Amino acid sequence: MVVIRLQRGGANKRPFYHLVVADSRRAASGKFLERVGFYDPKAPEGREALRVNMERVKHWKGRGAQLSLTAKRLVKQFAKKAA
Repeated sequence: MVVIRLQRGGANKRPFYHLVVADSRRAASGKFLERVGFYDPKAPEGREALRVNMERVKHWKGRGAQLSLTAKRLVKQFAKKAA
């Protein structure tokens, strides 16, 4: 099954997450099919903390991809902010 989830990057105590489309059987830090956004929870004021390519997320959802709980929350938050 294809899943849209977060992939952690960044340094110690300075997390940065990529929103990726991946096979659910792969490791969370392993190969992915496509990068569709990012989330930076420690972004300073005035810098973009969340970006999601909604067009690509809709494309993958149309092909049967499932969103993880956290990814679903972030996509919903981004859509609310963009509207």
